[in-house]
Amino acid sequence: MSLVPGRLRPYNRMAAVAYAHLWAYGRNPAFYDYEDIGGDCTNFASQCVYAGSGVMNYRPDFGWYYIDANDKAPAWTGVPYFYDFMTRSTQDRGPVAVPAGIADVRLGDVVQLSFDGQTWSHSPVVVALRRLPARTPGDILVAAHSYDADLRPLDTYDYRDLRFLHFIGVRD
Repeated sequence: MSLVPGRLRPYNRMAAVAYAHLWAYGRNPAFYDYEDIGGDCTNFASQCVYAGSGVMNYRPDFGWYYIDANDKAPAWTGVPYFYDFMTRSTQDRGPVAVPAGIADVRLGDVVQLSFDGQTWSHSPVVVALRRLPARTPGDILVAAHSYDADLRPLDTYDYRDLRFLHFIGVRD
């Protein structure tokens, strides 16, 4: 796992997890529910990560922010854009993640699933680990929207591929 250079402050994993548990089966009225227009999973993951970071990036087109249903960055709700923003190499504001292996997964990290083996289409948030380090997807419990869940074992999804985003900090 390579670290992105620059000053990073800690990502508050417990705040992200607490938010995920609070809203896993509900919708925070401060955010639009995209369930009926493509899915709400990455919107929910973004809300959780925001709860753990407290920082948005208002860079037009390539940032990560939410103002209202019609004024948000593609990375706030789009699975591949979320991944691209979180793993960016630039040292601008916002949470920072690195692609990681299963053993590096921690609470508050995000998993992305591909159901067809070609496109990434779901972004659950890690809320519990049955063992540390995790060795199998069954060791990882997630919360998600679009398939509303809390404490759902990752191995109960019917996916073809998965990737992990491990948060290493936040740039202010």
